[in-house]
Amino acid sequence: MKNILIIIQFTIREALARKAFLFFAGVTLLVLIGTLLFFSLIDFDTLMGMSKSAGENRMVGKSVNSVVVTIIINPLATLGLLFAIFSSASFVPVLLEKGNIDIFLSKPISRTQLLIGKYLGVVLYVFINIFILITGIWLIISVKFGYWDTSFLTLSVMITFAFAVLYALIMFFGVLTKSSVLGMMVAYLIFLILSPVMLLYREKLHEFVSSELIKTLLDGLYFIIPQTAEIMGLALLDLAMGKGIVKLQPVITSFLFLILFLVFSLSLFKRKDF
Repeated sequence: MKNILIIIQFTIREALARKAFLFFAGVTLLVLIGTLLFFSLIDFDTLMGMSKSAGENRMVGKSVNSVVVTIIINPLATLGLLFAIFSSASFVPVLLEKGNIDIFLSKPISRTQLLIGKYLGVVLYVFINIFILITGIWLIISVKFGYWDTSFLTLSVMITFAFAVLYALIMFFGVLTKSSVLGMMVAYLIFLILSPVMLLYREKLHEFVSSELIKTLLDGLYFIIPQTAEIMGLALLDLAMGKGIVKLQPVITSFLFLILFLVFSLSLFKRKDF
């Protein structure tokens, strides 16, 4: 466990040294400043026809949470994950470069500890940035409306989970090819195209397909592909509204995908010669 913690710390320091991740942190700060100005200038009580009575505070807060998730969190989280995928895709390929990997393998640390520490370090750094963003927005809307719903903070966990699922895939291709390109492309394909299409159009596609075999394949594909579109859409909205995770299937399916590709990565990494 100590070795894993050391690799996590090293990975976070490596991330801080990269200008891309510093840019990520800078954007987070600018978004918080913009959100503060937005809520200080806009009178949501008038705009949304909300009442300030004590009996309606909870309803007002939930309404505001849903609006914030729809118009602020979802777009920012999507852009943030796209940037996080781009920024983190090279961590494993850089680790596997001649000279770097030799230094790590010469230390009293197992390959499993090395790869798990690298994975957790990247995910933790992304979580820190997302948590700062979500917490900042939560403080702004809580002060503005007097509705302190801490369940809003769980959005940071769900967004990070979506990244962790995709990063498990990126890590696998990084170990397999020693390159960041393929893993990044596949992650973008799933996040931007396959997962949204399967979420929005799977049942509609059934109407145009007569073959039961193809329908079964479509359903199978839906459960195989990590369902990041549902995690970043409906799941975030449910959490913001204080409902918790209403639909567990996308989370469970995506978690199994994460575990599977971590196991693939570790198995492949153990067998590689350097």
